Amino acid sequence: MSFSIQGKTAIITGAANGIGLAIAKHFAAQGANVMMADIDEEKLEIETALLSKEHENVKSFAGDLRQKLSLANLLSATLDEFDCVHILINASRQVLPSNPLEPKTDSFEALFKQNVLSNLRLSQMVAKRMIQQREDGDDVTGDAGTIVNLSSIASERTHPDLLAYSVSCAALNQMTRSLAVSFAEKSIRVNAIAIGSVQSANLHDVLIADPDLRDAMETATPLGRIAEAQEVAEVAQFLASGSSGFMTGQILTVDGGRTLIDPLDTPVH
Repeated sequence: MSFSIQGKTAIITGAANGIGLAIAKHFAAQGANVMMADIDEEKLEIETALLSKEHENVKSFAGDLRQKLSLANLLSATLDEFDCVHILINASRQVLPSNPLEPKTDSFEALFKQNVLSNLRLSQMVAKRMIQQREDGDDVTGDAGTIVNLSSIASERTHPDLLAYSVSCAALNQMTRSLAVSFAEKSIRVNAIAIGSVQSANLHDVLIADPDLRDAMETATPLGRIAEAQEVAEVAQFLASGSSGFMTGQILTVDGGRTLIDPLDTPVH
């Protein structure tokens, strides 16, 4: 079984920059039809135009995916362009600092809406379309569709400034497992990728503001480096392809071994 996604149609959110953009570029190069979605219309248009010069199978949709109407319009736009959808990559995510002692400025509600609810609603809409396609078609073998969520090792690690982000990632992981069970009888697989230190748009900005943080991250990672977004894109392809056909409800960790070690360089007693 190969990792082929040739001829499949994929919706990729958060595709204007960072990991989402890397996934869009990789999927297009692998022969998939790609609908790039993001709220950043200007950046999305630039990246789509550049990618379209190399691949004709790329389209874009700009909108606020926290709004139900935008989600419905995204799906409609995809069907208008490609007639069907086989893969959903929920790569749109937001990282904001938290202050639990200041409810008025805490980011919990915003991150839950962005990182969990929007992904849930889009997954539900797309899954219904995948089921309809299976019922209307002659081919009843293989997957009706695959969904991949982009999560983080923050779901298992705590940081005083990232309460909201950590909780939203933990919720996203549990949502992945729950949807996997709910969609299994319809032959839709749902998995997630929990990333560690990956060169995302957000991390790029953080490292510019705090150059010393790079050394700390590399030291805390057994493989001794920060990953490229392309490395996450390749894992996403695996989960979207038939090569992972008996995997669902799994959270694949891509962190260079960071979650394997105790942050304190002392034995555990």
